Amino acid sequence: MADAVEIVVPGPQGDRRVRVTNPDKVYFPEPGITKRELVDYYLTVAEPLLAALLHRPTTLKRFPDGVEGEPFYAKRVPKGAPSWIEGVEITFPSGRTAVEVCPTEPAVLAWAANLGTFDFHPWPVRRSDVDRPDELRIDLDPQPGTTFDDAVRVALVLAEVLADAGVVGHPKTSGGRGVHVLARIRPEHDFVGVRRAVIALAREVTRRIPSLATVSWWKEERGRRVFLDFNQTARDRTIASAWSVRGTPRATVSTPLRWDQLDSVQPADFTLRTVPDWLAEHGDAHADLDDHPQAIDTLLEWADRDARDHGLGDLPYPPDHPKMPGEPPRVQPSRERRPPKS
Repeated sequence: MADAVEIVVPGPQGDRRVRVTNPDKVYFPEPGITKRELVDYYLTVAEPLLAALLHRPTTLKRFPDGVEGEPFYAKRVPKGAPSWIEGVEITFPSGRTAVEVCPTEPAVLAWAANLGTFDFHPWPVRRSDVDRPDELRIDLDPQPGTTFDDAVRVALVLAEVLADAGVVGHPKTSGGRGVHVLARIRPEHDFVGVRRAVIALAREVTRRIPSLATVSWWKEERGRRVFLDFNQTARDRTIASAWSVRGTPRATVSTPLRWDQLDSVQPADFTLRTVPDWLAEHGDAHADLDDHPQAIDTLLEWADRDARDHGLGDLPYPPDHPKMPGEPPRVQPSRERRPPKS
């Protein structure tokens, strides 16, 4: 077993030398995938992956002991990082700040993979304006008793609703049982405004298919439906990027698709070992994602309508956020209705 190997990674600023320690270390025991294979995979998909990450503050989900170990989210550029690892300061909901990794070239991907990074979690902003998202994200999360196929059915309705709002979405597998849909938007609104637009969008989906989709934040109210997780749009909430390897036993990958491909695949089709061939054959389904930034004015008009005509205001924020203006109580419904003890 080699203790370390040095690889040369070409890039826009010239060649970088990246040291890969313990390259034969097995990260995924079931298929026998090693650290070196993970590094090589990320260099193979570097072009489309960097299109998803470029100039975005990016949280690294690291599995230093492999898929069977305990992962953690690295939200700061680590000490000892090479001088060519760039960063940008972001502000957490608490008001604290950090300088987070901002990928700019393929060598960053190899360096991160050497640290045990499986998935990259980019913020929906660019470093030129870290407070105004340029990406609208919808996370379709199947609840117990539902499947990936259910998430696909909801995603296809979501595509129709987006079209009615004048927005084009781009789907991808989550790498788990869910579906992610992304849309490039103009960076004209803050996190609160974009989240408000996503809530209006999700509510419209649930009106059309109430038996299949829900926006209920509390799990006890979701039932056997697909949850449209509006809070993935909140500040410091992220989803795994396209082309990210997920922490699953078979090393599944979050893979971009065309809408006409979505109902003919399964998440297990896309793994670290199969995706390079898929990419070579089908190309990057999100290659045109950046071409036409879109307005979300119609979605915000829907939000105004919901508040005015239906009394539908904000929904609960994640627990790590401060109490937000207009937010309903963060009390589990069953607890809220519980009569006081005598």
